[in-house]
Amino acid sequence: MIYTCTLNPSVDYIVHLDELHVGELNRSVKTFTFPGGKGINVSRVLKRLGVDSTALGFVGGFTGGFIESELRKEGIACDFVHVPGQTRINVKLKAGRETEINGEGPAVADDDAAQLIAKIGALSAGDVLVLAGSAPTSLPADMYERLAARAVNRRVRLVVDTSGPALGALLACRPFLAKPNHHELAELFGVAMVTREDIVLYGRRLVEKGVEHLIVSMGGDGAFYFNEETALFAEAPQGTVKNSVGAGDSMVAGFLAAQANGKSIEEAFAYSVAAGSATAFSEDLCTKEEVEALVDRVHIVHL
Repeated sequence: MIYTCTLNPSVDYIVHLDELHVGELNRSVKTFTFPGGKGINVSRVLKRLGVDSTALGFVGGFTGGFIESELRKEGIACDFVHVPGQTRINVKLKAGRETEINGEGPAVADDDAAQLIAKIGALSAGDVLVLAGSAPTSLPADMYERLAARAVNRRVRLVVDTSGPALGALLACRPFLAKPNHHELAELFGVAMVTREDIVLYGRRLVEKGVEHLIVSMGGDGAFYFNEETALFAEAPQGTVKNSVGAGDSMVAGFLAAQANGKSIEEAFAYSVAAGSATAFSEDLCTKEEVEALVDRVHIVHL
């Protein structure tokens, strides 16, 4: 079973405007409301690709109830820890350029954190745990490390999609899959930016340190894949970008779904890139039909 963990989920409120006038009354052209958060996005895309998962994390209040209700409507199992306060609302204003206003999540008490750690401790060997996104400031700084340690002790396969110090700490846990983007990779190695040659160097170094599968995404400029035997580069399909949210999460889901269906590494990587591109070209997360329409347009090169 695949489990996704979102420590700081959100209700994403997408507002489309012809033009944004600061300090004045604005009227929307159209609006959308989605359950949000990187792990939740992974669960939603997995379901669309025909793979079941269970969503873990913290939710609270009527906004948390909305997330659970929407996920269950989509056929996604939930096992959240319920906390006092309200799950945050993130507002995304689309008026030519995109403006984001991210809310503050609820405080998570020590007892609530202990409940989530216990849920991770009940997973079985061979399960997959996706740790993705940011953590509320009320949680201990090493919360991700605690969850990862409990998962590793249970011989759970760890998937890592986060950034900053948490990314470095989790990579030390020898994850099954990690998916930093090129900016996060640069930050990890303490440099301002990375060239493609740098990505190959650093990618192979991370694999040597124990990352089993590594995908480094570069948005519309493609992506790299590394394991002990193989290094690949994928040219991303070209299209009109409509959505900046969830493309990386879709890449994670695409790779896991393809692997669950017995695809080769090269096929899984191509499916991953197609899923990320399909989400970028859509108003919402990708559908299976959109991914499969793009996968043959992903050109893979062996390095």
